Amino acid sequence: MKLRFLILSAVATSIASSAIAQDAAVTVPTDSVFILNSLLFLIGGFLVFWMAAGFSMLEAGLVRSKNVTMQLTKNMGLFGFACIAYYLIGYNLMYPLGTWAVDGVLSGVWSVAVMEAVGIDAASADDYSYAATGSDFFFQLMFCAATASIVSGALAERIKLWPFLIFTIILTGVIYPVQASWKWGGGFLDQMGFLDFAGSTVVHSVGGWAALAGALILGPRIGKYTKDGRTVPFMASNLPLATLGTFILWMGWFGFNGGSQLAMGTIGDVADISRVFVNTNAAAAAGLITALILTQLIYKKPDLTMILNGALAGLVAITAEPLTPSIGQASLIGAIGGAIVVFGVPLLDRLKIDDVVGAIPVHLMSGIWGTIAVVFTNSDASLMTQLYSIIIVGAFTFVFSALLWFILKAATGIRVSEEDEITGLDISELGMPAYDILK
Repeated sequence: MKLRFLILSAVATSIASSAIAQDAAVTVPTDSVFILNSLLFLIGGFLVFWMAAGFSMLEAGLVRSKNVTMQLTKNMGLFGFACIAYYLIGYNLMYPLGTWAVDGVLSGVWSVAVMEAVGIDAASADDYSYAATGSDFFFQLMFCAATASIVSGALAERIKLWPFLIFTIILTGVIYPVQASWKWGGGFLDQMGFLDFAGSTVVHSVGGWAALAGALILGPRIGKYTKDGRTVPFMASNLPLATLGTFILWMGWFGFNGGSQLAMGTIGDVADISRVFVNTNAAAAAGLITALILTQLIYKKPDLTMILNGALAGLVAITAEPLTPSIGQASLIGAIGGAIVVFGVPLLDRLKIDDVVGAIPVHLMSGIWGTIAVVFTNSDASLMTQLYSIIIVGAFTFVFSALLWFILKAATGIRVSEEDEITGLDISELGMPAYDILK
């Protein structure tokens, strides 16, 4: 019986190896390719959508109890406004005439004559050799919304709701799609050979740069830094909730990175997606382990908040290139991301830059590291091109974001009053506490 099993296993392995080797010669029916590719976008998209819940739970758990409702409100609001802004403006900036094409395909309102008149190739509105336009729009939309979520946590506990939401509209409607078009829209960075598989720079560092600009202009929370240079720790409201949020983000990242293969119509594509999943998971695991060990060594006790952010930093770092590394290389890339968080958080405190949830070390610093790390595992990557692209995207995002924050500050004010901040934004801004402390 055992011998028979070994023989069958050997035959199966041989057949599978032969199939993969001959993948390029296999002709897959066009309908099947269209269905599988569209399905990848849709499944990847709703996994990335689930990351919105992860950001909400993580941030709600890490802020103080008096600001939880505001943080949840911001996350709900930013997602809604991001969806509309990206539909009306952003998708067209990333992919010219993109939204009109989606409307033509989904609603059937556009006649062929009307579509051609406004410059849309009616025949290619849905590319039947590739995937449904609607599925691609849905997938790209979720990436755009995730960028805004990064900003929310860094500026928590002292920013007004409506100025933040106005910033979100501009970020998702203009800032994010313009720079994303330079890479993912086939723009000049893509033509130069810039490599960013799923967005360590295009998504994560953009959110980090926007958050950094906001944190500098907004200033730290009251009492965070003393006159003698000490940093006062503020206790998180709900660490179980923050841990849940981290695991939700981790799960969503499989759609984030796996879906960025952008194709599932061949054996090779599916094999690549599985490799992306494995490397994504390995980087997260290594990031959290590194943060756990380092905090034990440095502070004599493990720090859960650092461990959570260590996992996220590992995920951000591997996002630029999750396909070409070996599992060991992916683990090393993630581990360095975890170390960046452990040293990045106190660095910001020394600079008196108040980042409530650690979004800047996780998404900006680790995003930069991950983008550079591409050159170690992908022979097509150029270090100078990677660095140039990081600088261009960073400068554009930071300057544009800072200018917008300054305009909002002058026009409406962006920070709540000292009294409201001390009271807590749940009561002062919303009149709705997250927890009934009287019971």
